[in-house]
Amino acid sequence: MLLKTFGWSFVITAIGLALAVLYDGWTALGVVAILAVLEISLSFDNAVVNAGILKKMNAFWQKIFLTIGVLIAVFGMRLLFPVVIVAISAKVGPIDAVDLALNDADRYQQLVTDAHPSIAAFGGMFLLMIFLDFIFEDRDIKWLAWLERPLAKLGKIDMLSVCIAMIVLLVASMTFATHAHQHGGAHVDKAQTVLISGIAGLITYLVVGGLSGYFENRLEEDEEREHEAEEEAKRTGSKVSAVAMAGKAAFFMFLYLEVLDASFSFDGVIGAFAITNDIVLMALGLGIGAMYVRSLTVYLVRQGTLDDYVYLEHGAHYAIGALAVILLVTIQYEINEVITGLVGVILIAWSFFSSVRRNRRLAAAGGDGAGEPAEVGSGV
Repeated sequence: MLLKTFGWSFVITAIGLALAVLYDGWTALGVVAILAVLEISLSFDNAVVNAGILKKMNAFWQKIFLTIGVLIAVFGMRLLFPVVIVAISAKVGPIDAVDLALNDADRYQQLVTDAHPSIAAFGGMFLLMIFLDFIFEDRDIKWLAWLERPLAKLGKIDMLSVCIAMIVLLVASMTFATHAHQHGGAHVDKAQTVLISGIAGLITYLVVGGLSGYFENRLEEDEEREHEAEEEAKRTGSKVSAVAMAGKAAFFMFLYLEVLDASFSFDGVIGAFAITNDIVLMALGLGIGAMYVRSLTVYLVRQGTLDDYVYLEHGAHYAIGALAVILLVTIQYEINEVITGLVGVILIAWSFFSSVRRNRRLAAAGGDGAGEPAEVGSGV
């Protein structure tokens, strides 16, 4: 079962790591491995959400999601999107960006370095919004309950996450301006770049979130109508059209899944810029990670064990928050990429072992965790 589900992921991993060694030696292999782990860690909750929706779909649409969806996820968001980010930020064409990355590494590195403040501000704000919206939402099960309980109460204030994100952005842009002024004022205009890019990241998050919410609402409406049609068919003895049953709701499920996947791939791609500026290594690492996320989605659907490790989603979002802070800090200071990668791994591992301890505690108490109060759900 495991080999059948993850077989292609294992093959892609071997090929990707081999290409990394051929491209830039053993150091590149380490970077690609960290990127793959980062992508899997950040997208684990995406796999859980995907699995919850995918299990409602028939075999045809599941196959569409796991074939066309993989192409969009791996080649679209993980391969092309980093190139587009670099091209827009460095103001060069996508083909030129790829050509520079492959044939003129020094010039490409300089372009990316010059564009880093805008990339970091855009990505930092996008990731920060994901993190803030998560920690300000009240949940039945809490991991770090001592922290999450008061934050959930604060989250009742409308638009609090947007206000905090804007304050953080203003502080970041002002800090950068002060830093530039102290060095002769040659790059004072970068403060404006940071501000504009950060606002663009915030807008992107709000648009993606709005689209996801729209598709989710349409999905719920179509499911209600289908249920009513089934009940009517039972009463009248008529048959429900297979096209009607598999049509609109399934299509909106597919669109919703793709929007979700795109939104989660943003944090993986943006977070990757905190680890490396090399789009070749980025594409290899994120591509490997995306394959495992897809395989994990299938595994969760087939096993039906979506709720076994309830704190992993928390760990992933805390990792996102850490990456947001790191990206904003790198506007002014350099942070070792190994440290950046390990932060996410440590948080995910911590949340995993907290989940294991919780499961053992519940098993010893003879419960299954259903309706578990927040205090019991603390991972500490």
